[in-house]
Amino acid sequence: MHTIDLEIFGEDSVEKKEKYIIAVIGAGPAGLFAARQLATDGVYVVIINRDIKPGGLAEYGIFPDKIKMKEGLRKQFKSILDNPEIEYFGNISIGERRDLTLENLQRFGFQAILVTAGAQGTKWLGLPGEEASRGVYHAKDIVYHYNKLPPYSEKEFYIGKRVALIGVGNVMMDIARWLSREKKVAEIIAVARRGPAEVKFDKKEMEYLIANLDLAALDSEIDRVAPVMVAIGQDPQAAKEYILAAQSKAIEPVSNTKFRFDFLASPTRILLNEDGIITGLEIANTTLVPVDGDTKAKTLWTKRVLDVDTVIFCIGDRVDDQFGLPMQWNEFVKNPNPRYPVDGISYEAYDPETGLPIQGIFVAGWSREASSGLVGIARKDGERGALAIRQYLESMQPAKNIDEILDKFHNRLSRLDKPIVTKDHLPGLEKAEKEEAVKLGLEDFKFSTNIEMLKIMGLM
Repeated sequence: MHTIDLEIFGEDSVEKKEKYIIAVIGAGPAGLFAARQLATDGVYVVIINRDIKPGGLAEYGIFPDKIKMKEGLRKQFKSILDNPEIEYFGNISIGERRDLTLENLQRFGFQAILVTAGAQGTKWLGLPGEEASRGVYHAKDIVYHYNKLPPYSEKEFYIGKRVALIGVGNVMMDIARWLSREKKVAEIIAVARRGPAEVKFDKKEMEYLIANLDLAALDSEIDRVAPVMVAIGQDPQAAKEYILAAQSKAIEPVSNTKFRFDFLASPTRILLNEDGIITGLEIANTTLVPVDGDTKAKTLWTKRVLDVDTVIFCIGDRVDDQFGLPMQWNEFVKNPNPRYPVDGISYEAYDPETGLPIQGIFVAGWSREASSGLVGIARKDGERGALAIRQYLESMQPAKNIDEILDKFHNRLSRLDKPIVTKDHLPGLEKAEKEEAVKLGLEDFKFSTNIEMLKIMGLM
C-alpha cells in the first residue's frame, strides 16, 4: 500500500474556521475555471482528476502542434492551482467500483459536488460490424492516442490505406489531418448523412487538408447532390465555396493522401471477411427534408459500398454510464425545473425515477452537455456551474471546521493502493518535460505513460 504524507495536502494552510467546502470532479477548462470562480467567492475547493496532469481536453484534445495555445492555457491553469484555497488530486477515478464514489465524497462532508469530468463515454451507431477487433475506432480514442494520454498512448491502432470518417465536424478534420500528415494514408472519405450546406467544421480547420482535397471528386459530389439541395432552397455553389474558402491559406501537403466527401450517406453496416477484417462500409443513400426551419436526413433504402479498410466514428461523445448519475440520451439528467438556474440553464443533477433533484450534485461543461463547443465555451459553462453552486450554498451554513472534512478525505486517499498526485508534484513533471523537449530538439514533449510521469515525480 502507498503511504501518503498528509503534510503535502496543505492542512496547515487551512484556518480552522467556518467555510464552505466543495469537490470539483475533473480538471479540464470547465472544472478549473469553476474552481477559480468558487475560490474567488470564498469557497474552499478540492479538485479530483482522473488523469495525472490537469487540463483535460485542453491538454489532450487540442491538435499536438497547437503549442502556443496549449502553453497559454497551461499558464492559466497553473495560476488557478497556485491559489491556496484550491487543492488538486490527480490519478483518482470516481464512479461505481472505482477509487471513490459520489456517495463517499458526500459522506466525507463536502457540501456540494460539481461534476466536470467531460463526456468520457463513446457514442456508437450500433451497426453490424462495429465489433471488429481491428480497424473500427471512436475518434476520442484516436485523439487521446496521438495526444499521448495514458493508457490510450500505449494502445495499438491499426490504420489501413483507405479510411472512412463518419461525421463532418472539427473532430473529423483533426483526425483527417493526422491521417494525412502523420499516417499518410492513401484515401480519406468523410461520410455525411446530410449535405454540403450542413458541414460542421470551421473553415480554418480546412487549411491543413485543402491541398489534399480531391477537387474533381468534390465537383462530382456537389453535382450529384445539387438537385436535392436546390429542392429545399439550398445553394450548392455557396456550400462549395465554404469548403474551398481555405485555398488561399493552404498548408503545404506532406503526403499524396486523397481527401474527399461522400454526402447524403448513412452508414448501415461495416463489412467484414471471415477473419473479421474490414472489407468495406455499406451506406444507404439519404435525401433532405425541411423540418422547422432546418433540414433532416431521410433514409432512402438504396445502398452502396465504400471500399475502405478502416472506419473511425467522429459523431460525438456520451457521458460515463458508470459514474453514478442517472442518464438519458447520452447525457446526465438535469433538473427540468432548476432551483438555481444560471442564464436559464439547469446545472442540477436529477433523478427521473424519484422526480427530485439529487441533493448537492451539479454538472457543468461537457458533463452537462456533451461535445458542445471549445475551450472558451467549456470555461463559461464551468463558471456558470460555479454560480449555480454558490446559490445553493447560500441556503446552508458554512462547514464548522473544514479540517475535519479534509482529514476524512486525506485519510481515505492514504488507503488507496496507488500513488496520488498533488499540485506540489506537478512542477517537477513540467520541468522534466521541458528538459526532455530541449534534449530532443522539440517544441513540446509529453511523457506518454503514467509510470514515466509517476517516476519523474518520485511517486514510484
